[in-house]
Amino acid sequence: MDTGKTRAIATIAVAEVLALSLWFSATAAVPALKAAHGLTDSDASWLTAAVSLGFVAGTVISAIFGLADRLEPRKFFMAAALLGAAANAAVTIAPPGSIEMILLRVLTGATIAGLYPTGMKMAASWAKDDMGMLIGLLVGALALGSALPHLLVALDLIGHGLDWRIPMLAASTLAAIAAVLVRFVQLGPAQARASAFRPRLALNAFTVPALRLANLGYFGHMWELYAMWAWIGLFLKQSLEIHPGGGGAALGATLLTFCVMASGALGSLFGGWFADRMGRTTLTILALAVSGACCLVAGFAFAAPLWLLVPLMLIWGFAVVADSAQFSSSIIELSPPDLRGTMLTVQTCTGFLLTVVTIQLVAPIQTLFGWEGAFAFLALGPAVGIVAMLRLRAHPDAAKLAGGRR
Repeated sequence: MDTGKTRAIATIAVAEVLALSLWFSATAAVPALKAAHGLTDSDASWLTAAVSLGFVAGTVISAIFGLADRLEPRKFFMAAALLGAAANAAVTIAPPGSIEMILLRVLTGATIAGLYPTGMKMAASWAKDDMGMLIGLLVGALALGSALPHLLVALDLIGHGLDWRIPMLAASTLAAIAAVLVRFVQLGPAQARASAFRPRLALNAFTVPALRLANLGYFGHMWELYAMWAWIGLFLKQSLEIHPGGGGAALGATLLTFCVMASGALGSLFGGWFADRMGRTTLTILALAVSGACCLVAGFAFAAPLWLLVPLMLIWGFAVVADSAQFSSSIIELSPPDLRGTMLTVQTCTGFLLTVVTIQLVAPIQTLFGWEGAFAFLALGPAVGIVAMLRLRAHPDAAKLAGGRR
């Protein structure tokens, strides 16, 4: 990788990490919000689900009006980061659990539609034979940025106590820094206008066999990912309160949650490297199998000794993101060039709408069947995803993936 490319990709990745701390900023603050204001599990789950809804709405609006193509990507990213920082900061003055708080989280999610996809577009301008790796790097930045609020909460617990506003304001500050940083990004030689969103051809995502299978794999992945990220913090807090117990459970759970989510960054980088060399379906099937197995056993590790709980959670965090970027790469490789914009929009919007459902369903299932049942429920997604990717692997169009590496 030449010096200019290395500098550009590194700058994009750092900007993404800082800006995407907005996504789970309120989720990380949930334990303190519940302690201070008595939020219910349902109220808490909406703080995460609302961001997904906003992201879907923002993605569709951006695609319909061609914002990512009409606007210079660095300026678009900068504007989105600043607006997201303001919306996220405004949450701290909204009444806890109120509709205003939820709507501000929706607005925050809408601004992220100008951050994550735009960063991916800027990174792709440098792609040659390493698309899987570059997109994996951006998804890794998403994972690390999503984990960052939990680290901010941990620092707040160490220094100030349970003030939920401090980590949220810190996330807004980081997003504002990202807005400045992105101005120094150099775009690559492959920078070009992406294809426009074409609603009339959106059904191709479900009627063309190879695209349908790749999308089903992605939907299975998304069924699990954001619900796991949304609830793993509460699971770990309750688990550590029982074993080993003591006053450090909240801090220990917060730090471990950060490590679990951040391990996804390493998983994404490994997934991109592996998929470019060994094949996209090979990597996605392997990652789905590992994360699905973790779904089935994680609930039974509730209140388990740390020597068992910690490695299991880290493996789950690594595997649950390792395949994420490869579904987007597959859609790009399987779609005609003039339909890539439409196909990626359909994939992203449908996948994130699905996360709203699974995030909301975990709470009632956990109430009825405990963490064993709640996490086992998430394993349905990887199971469907594995079947879809096995079928895609056998499809003739799979030869288009990763230069013929299925």
